[in-house]
Amino acid sequence: MSERERDRSHLIRQTIEKTLSQRDAAHRLGIGLRQFKRLVKAWKQRGDAGLVNRQRGQASHNRLPEATRLRIEQLLRESYPDFGPTLAAEKLAERDGIAVSRETVRRIQTRLKLHRPKARRAKRVFQLRERRPRFGELVQIDGSPHDWFEGRGPRCTLIVFIDDATGRLTALRFAPVESGLAYLDALRDHVLAHGLPVAFYSDRHGIFRVNAKDAASGDGKTEFGRVVERLEIGLINALTPQAKGRVERANQTLQDRLIKEMRLSNISSMDEAQAFLPGFMEKYNKKFSVPPRDTAPAHRPWAKTADELDAALARREERTLSKALTFSCGGKKYCVKVTGPGTALRGAKVTLYHYADGRMRVHYKDRVLACTAYATYPVPDPAADEKTLDHRVDGLVAARSQAEAAQPRP
Repeated sequence: MSERERDRSHLIRQTIEKTLSQRDAAHRLGIGLRQFKRLVKAWKQRGDAGLVNRQRGQASHNRLPEATRLRIEQLLRESYPDFGPTLAAEKLAERDGIAVSRETVRRIQTRLKLHRPKARRAKRVFQLRERRPRFGELVQIDGSPHDWFEGRGPRCTLIVFIDDATGRLTALRFAPVESGLAYLDALRDHVLAHGLPVAFYSDRHGIFRVNAKDAASGDGKTEFGRVVERLEIGLINALTPQAKGRVERANQTLQDRLIKEMRLSNISSMDEAQAFLPGFMEKYNKKFSVPPRDTAPAHRPWAKTADELDAALARREERTLSKALTFSCGGKKYCVKVTGPGTALRGAKVTLYHYADGRMRVHYKDRVLACTAYATYPVPDPAADEKTLDHRVDGLVAARSQAEAAQPRP
């Protein structure tokens, strides 16, 4: 008998001996008078055994069948050894047709020593900011460098765009390194899918703002900053990583869920991963996004063509044509083709449009000038920062390995 059952037996004996009323005994036990009378009746019929739950020691009616439990244990060991209980339960239902609760999976994982409950720590308190009310008012953006393919492929960076109002992923892009070009590719995806947001919320990286205090030239904007200005999108820089907590938390979730999803799909390259992302985003948004407080759209629709958007996103720089109508760019010398003498173009200011696919167009006023490259010259590599250093070193290591492999062995 349990301690509670012994207490009930003792009080029942007192009521039978007339030393305690049934009402007082029921009050002490915290039960109703009618329930206490049923306990007295059971005790009179079977003694103390009448107070013991008859289902004690019997298997639960909703207990997992033994074969199902063994199958779950096998899958958890072989297919989902490092999955958390929530994701493992989802994959068991989605891939294996076994629908069990998260807590059931947690208990099995704990017994198999595949899951260890996390110790709860006192975390630093940050003042929470209320979500923006409308979808498209504020989009948080960030890059997440990581070993996304767990050694099956190269390390790379995932560019993440997430809406502040809904927590909805609006664009994901894999890139070798976190760069302005990678963000422009993700921006193109966002605009074509949703339109032009009111503002982006980023960190203070040099992609988004000029951090050099002694910068003496230029307009004080980065290339990404000039693009969003042309598109009339605001760009706000966060003071701390915690300030853009929505995208930071999304990065943590993606580094858990996306990595394991790609492992299960045997994805090991950026091209394969990029093709996988649309379906993953749809499932992610269905599970994690929330409705906006205000359903009125904040995006402005992009009413022009995709080619016109590419032109708006193109990196631009100015050159002055020589008397021979030549200019230099990116380690090459170019000559502008004209019909006639072309004297009006001597000394003219032209704008070079560099497109994401590698194309370059030369614009003069409202015309596009044809040109050809006729010479090359060496260009020093750009300086590396903490975002690009590993990628540069990995490239040098790979080049050395290829060179050593090509050398004849003695």
